[in-house]
Amino acid sequence: MMFFYGMTLVFILGYGLIAFEHVNKIDKAAVALLTGGLMWLLLVIGAPDIYQLGFSQELNALTAGHAGGTHSIVDLITRHAFTEHLGEIASIVFFLMAAMTIVEVVDRYQGFRIITDRIKTTSRIRLLWIISILAFLISAVLDNLTTTIVMITLLQKLLAKQDNRWLFSGMVVIAANAGGAFSPMGDVTTIMLWIGGQVTAASVVKTLFLPSLVAMVVPLTVLSFILPGRTARPALSDDEVEEFVPYKHRVIILCLGLFALITVPVLKAFTHLPPSVGMLLGLGIIWVYTDRFLKRKQNLDRRKLSVTRILKQVDTATVLFFLGILLSVAAFQTAGQLNVLAGWLSTTIGNVYGINLIIGFLSSIVDNVPLVAASMGMYGIEPASATGFLADFVVDGNFWTFLAYCAGTGGSVLIIGSAAGVAAMGLEGIPFFWYMKRIGWLALLGYLSGAACFMVMQLLF
Repeated sequence: MMFFYGMTLVFILGYGLIAFEHVNKIDKAAVALLTGGLMWLLLVIGAPDIYQLGFSQELNALTAGHAGGTHSIVDLITRHAFTEHLGEIASIVFFLMAAMTIVEVVDRYQGFRIITDRIKTTSRIRLLWIISILAFLISAVLDNLTTTIVMITLLQKLLAKQDNRWLFSGMVVIAANAGGAFSPMGDVTTIMLWIGGQVTAASVVKTLFLPSLVAMVVPLTVLSFILPGRTARPALSDDEVEEFVPYKHRVIILCLGLFALITVPVLKAFTHLPPSVGMLLGLGIIWVYTDRFLKRKQNLDRRKLSVTRILKQVDTATVLFFLGILLSVAAFQTAGQLNVLAGWLSTTIGNVYGINLIIGFLSSIVDNVPLVAASMGMYGIEPASATGFLADFVVDGNFWTFLAYCAGTGGSVLIIGSAAGVAAMGLEGIPFFWYMKRIGWLALLGYLSGAACFMVMQLLF
């Protein structure tokens, strides 16, 4: 039990250090990597004791058919569990790196100026609605992580004041997570439930569009009343003033970038390959085009436009922060803490709405992917003829559909509760407590409003 609870203590301490980064002055990426490494170290050292507790479905599945013994359990964890999780984590990390690079290439070639030059409004309220609606709709087609990266890049071209950018970025996180929740391709957890057969694509869109819209519109409306005034655009840099890339090629680069991002969910749906493959393919296409373009345009400065040079400017600290957080959550999933939590919810709450609401709150602390995975393992898909409490667990039943909403939007309450939030935190340097004070309560209000909307819809229809 010592190592089982020791892992939980390390996670809590690491979480606290990340939250108080402004006080301890230790970079959150360093803390995340340290936390992830220590948790896996404790897991391996205490593997026999943790296995004997019997909480981990993952360890039970791994040891089935294998001889017992300390060496065997440790070997299975290091050779199978860790390798499998590392593969999933690497897929997300490479996805993030490729997406950030594609967006940076489009930005460096002045592609986003085609969009920002057409946004003429200086009203903070109007601009907030435009950005939020765009994030909501785009995340349903792409995903919330990619959408956040793109929208924050646009905000950096539209807003000069840091405080304004942080507020708008917080709203982008809420809108992107809400938009991803109602689409079968917009969030990893919704994709998991869709592929797992718990929900169908048409039903999840029909049932969750209105609650997801409410989850965005409510905080957006409240924020509109406290954000009057005008915005000021940042001064153009020397590179932006000098339009060194012809307009035609800026359009081509923008179209290539958007094409690369949009084809990712399409390739995922048809080939079942990880989204990172599609993102890396898109980066490769853009890289080939830009190299050929630079070869033809000898008068351009290759140092500014070479993808090789742009890669060096990618925010590596944000990528490593992702890596550390995902390693920590993977250790939790392997050791079985999440299964214990799912079991406690089932026996203590016993109500599908209450269980999912709590899962939504927990997803703002622990990544929503393993929480949903644990729920899918705890509860089975019941036949269509099921009645009573079990009727909520049929395909497209209330439990599964509401789980997609809660897991997708609940992570907005804290900035490290979703991939979109972590990306915003890294790209804009948003402090943990600043977000919790200025944005968290708005996200909570939207989350509960959308949940209430879902429940009312079930009562009426």
